[in-house]
Amino acid sequence: MAKEIVEIPVFSESIRTLGVLLSPVVRANGFLFVSGLPPFDPKTGKLIPGDIEAQTENSILAVKHALESAGSSLDKVVKATIYASNAGYFPAINRIYAKYFAHQPPARTFVAVGSWPMAFDIEIECIAVA
Repeated sequence: MAKEIVEIPVFSESIRTLGVLLSPVVRANGFLFVSGLPPFDPKTGKLIPGDIEAQTENSILAVKHALESAGSSLDKVVKATIYASNAGYFPAINRIYAKYFAHQPPARTFVAVGSWPMAFDIEIECIAVA
């Protein structure tokens, strides 16, 4: 089983610039492992501010960008993990999430966390079929 670091346009360079030690996507054994992505703009790599609905939408779009750049798609996600700064955001996050995963949704975990070193309230990671 070979491990391959997948270069994601804009995100890979933005993450390196921040000095964060992670790869946005790793391919191994027929799967893609997508690191937790906050609401990054795929065009600029910058965080997109907003309420939790806007952040959720943009976090999912960041995951979508990463998957498509690696040759996969949201339809191939088998497991998603959502990290949110407040468990009370669950209903709002779920409404936006349902727009993208309405049919045959992947396995999912929702975790409330304290905070991040940057200004965002959500981060989504996933495992998808390559």
